[in-house]
Amino acid sequence: MPLVDALLMAGGVPKPDEPLYPYTQGKSKALLEIAGQPMIQWVLEALSNAQTIRRVLIVGLDQNDAPLRCQKPLAFLPSQGGLLDNVEAGVKWVVSQDASATHALLVSSDIPTITSAMVDWNVETSLQTDHELYYSLIPQAAMEKRFPGSKRSYFKLKDGTYTGGDMNMIATRMMKSYHPAWRGIVAERKNVLKQASLIGFDTLLLFALRQLTVADAERIAGQRLGLAGRALICPHAEAGMDVDKPRQYDLLKRDLEARRSGA
Repeated sequence: MPLVDALLMAGGVPKPDEPLYPYTQGKSKALLEIAGQPMIQWVLEALSNAQTIRRVLIVGLDQNDAPLRCQKPLAFLPSQGGLLDNVEAGVKWVVSQDASATHALLVSSDIPTITSAMVDWNVETSLQTDHELYYSLIPQAAMEKRFPGSKRSYFKLKDGTYTGGDMNMIATRMMKSYHPAWRGIVAERKNVLKQASLIGFDTLLLFALRQLTVADAERIAGQRLGLAGRALICPHAEAGMDVDKPRQYDLLKRDLEARRSGA
């Protein structure tokens, strides 16, 4: 079974004009208490029990911020600024631990319902091929079946309707030289329409007309951004069920409380 290091991204702090600010009050979203423990701790438990995870690096927190637990070797790295800066610093850390490391798993700290089996599925499925970026797409049907009423944002392609996932594999070699457009794409990660516009007007038009297939998106992104990317159709809604709004927090709080009680 392949082993990779996980980069657990925890640098987000909701601003006063953002929906979760009344819950976090200027503190890290990763440390928001949900169902009896910090949100990030639920994700750490999934990574701890995953057979494919070797080490975990939390990017964006200090080890003194909260008493977090992990069965795998655990390290901390302060936030480097933006998300792409944090990813770049995290990949450098992975390579410093093992120069032969080829991939790392990027995991958001705000997807607390993931399980170790889902982590292992992502790693094993991704590494069946040799790509530089593996981006998880979750079908709308899977999301609405698992989390009815979650009101996620979806985008339509010719062969399906999807939402993006927050657990994605990246090749360490990708961070040595990446296209300048990546900063804009990462900044607009919640808006697929704007991401398409950054790749090109023709892509935006095809997307708007719903003429793009998943394979088309892979090919065009690869040509325009100079990378070998693969869309991973993920059956696990939990990988895309992040906590951005109070209703999502309340939904996942009930879900996790039921898990803890064994319901």
